[in-house]
Amino acid sequence: MADSEKALLVEGVTDKHVVLNICAESSPQIPKFSVFDQGNIDRLLDAVYLEATNGERTVLGIMPDADDHPAGRWQAVADRLRKAGIELPSFPQPEGVVIPGDPSKGLPRVGVWMMPDNKSSGELEDFLKKMLPPNDPVWPLARAYINGIPKPHRKFQEGKTLRAQIHAWLAAGEDPRPPGQAIGAHDLAIGAPLCVRFTAWLRDLFGEPSP
Repeated sequence: MADSEKALLVEGVTDKHVVLNICAESSPQIPKFSVFDQGNIDRLLDAVYLEATNGERTVLGIMPDADDHPAGRWQAVADRLRKAGIELPSFPQPEGVVIPGDPSKGLPRVGVWMMPDNKSSGELEDFLKKMLPPNDPVWPLARAYINGIPKPHRKFQEGKTLRAQIHAWLAAGEDPRPPGQAIGAHDLAIGAPLCVRFTAWLRDLFGEPSP
């Protein structure tokens, strides 16, 4: 998967392994690229300008979470790319954004996918939720279990209820796995429509540009 000239910036290690496993399970294969876990959104945003202007990247992908403020998060990415001489559209596109590069200026082709779906508030877990098996009988039970934990006894952060629910669902599997491995084991389906859109964006971004 590694290609030092083509890079995808993600917020955390779970994001990284989800992407890597989606790529490993996809057919036809997605062109090679490297995935760099930045640790959090602030470090990801700090890396955008540096990665776009260091002259070493021919392709740069950026995958932030929308969290509670999709418009503000999009603007934060756009501002840093504009500083590098790269203009994003005013709004994200459902299929993800890909901006052609300009080799004469040393600027890479740039793509942005804002989790979960380029329009909604949310994060990686909202994307994973779309990969759950349809009408799965355990999912409502996992949600009920997490929702039933009294707030004083909850170990997860406020606003991370869905993350806890997803992990409770994963824990109920025959062989409990983290999300990335669950994709490799086909517990989470890469054939889900949102994931198909995401893999199409990866191919468009990291593949050879059309003549």
